Amino acid sequence: MASSINGIFPGQQPPGAHPVGVPPGPAQPSFPGTVPRVQGSNTLVDELEASFEACFSSLVSQDYVNGTDQEEIRTGVDQCIQKFLDVARQTECFFLQKRLQLSVQKPEQVLKEDVSDLRNELQRKELLVQKHLAKLHHWQQVLEDVSGQHRKPTDLPPPGPLAFLEQASASLPPAPLKPS
Repeated sequence: MASSINGIFPGQQPPGAHPVGVPPGPAQPSFPGTVPRVQGSNTLVDELEASFEACFSSLVSQDYVNGTDQEEIRTGVDQCIQKFLDVARQTECFFLQKRLQLSVQKPEQVLKEDVSDLRNELQRKELLVQKHLAKLHHWQQVLEDVSGQHRKPTDLPPPGPLAFLEQASASLPPAPLKPS
C-alpha cells in the first residue's frame, strides 16, 4: 500500500531509497517485513506508521509485561495512542486540504464523483427494496397458504341465525331410538 501513495507527501523518498539492513533506532521498533527508515526524512505517512508501531510495541513490550507499576504502563500506552491519534488527524487534515484544492481546481471532477456516489447509493437502495419486496411476497404467500388451510369451503358456516347450532349438531353422533 505504501507504494501506491509514493510521491504524495513532500520530501518522500522514492521506493528503494531506504537503506536495507540498517538496525532501527531507539524510537523505531523493528517489525518483520518493515523497512527501516532514515533519520531526518520522515513524512506524514512515516510518522503515522512509526506511531502505530510504537503503540503496538508498547502493548507487547516486555518492559510493560514485566512492569509492576500499572499507572506507569497506562501512562506510556496513553501517550503512544495520543501521538498516533494526533498524527492521524494531521494525515486526515492533509487529505482534506488536497480534496479542497481538487474541488477548487477541478469542480467537474468532484461533481462526477458525487454523481457516481449517488448512482451507487441508488443501486444499493434499489437492491435493498427488491430484497424486501421478495420477502414481502414470500410472507404474503405463507399467510395465504395458512389462511387457506384453516378455511376450507366446507368449513364455512351456512348463513342464518342458527348456523352455529346446525353446524354443532351435525358433528354430534345420532341419538339412539327409543323402543315404543
